[in-house]
Amino acid sequence: MLLSLIKAAAAALSFPAMTGRSTFLGGQLLFFQPNKNPFTSTLPATAISIVAKVTTRRENRTARHERIRKKDFDTDFDTVNGTSERPRMCIYRSNKHLYVQVIDDSKMHTLASASTMQKPISEEHDYSSGPTLEVAKKVGEVIAKACLEKGIAKVAFDRGGYPYHGRIEALANAAREHGLEF
Repeated sequence: MLLSLIKAAAAALSFPAMTGRSTFLGGQLLFFQPNKNPFTSTLPATAISIVAKVTTRRENRTARHERIRKKDFDTDFDTVNGTSERPRMCIYRSNKHLYVQVIDDSKMHTLASASTMQKPISEEHDYSSGPTLEVAKKVGEVIAKACLEKGIAKVAFDRGGYPYHGRIEALANAAREHGLEF
């Protein structure tokens, strides 16, 4: 049964002879025994089906964020850690909202936060299809004002694994324009 399925699929896709090779067939990686041609041999070839590992964009972003956060501060200066003198400004971006928190990692404490779900921002802007650059600028302005009210002037910018582009860049530039240093 399996041999006839492989023959039919290989004939339909016009694969070359698969002796001792592996091939990608229908979302699965198939490995065949060496020196056993499934088309000419009377013995059935043993096929092992292995599903290819596919990572999503969310998994890739999470891996980037974890990689940056886990670096040792004493040896690598690429790390992003929040301290009492310089807390970490962390950004999370979803399809509908933007969230920003200023975190002191040494105390595991959130010092300030802003998001598009807060009433002053959500009532001022109508963004039915998700936050735009203007909304990101407004969130950057609100987080900068909240930090300056609490005496926080310097932060470590944590882009959360997202590319520094678009809404993330607009939020960072607006926070810089309103007095935050990073």
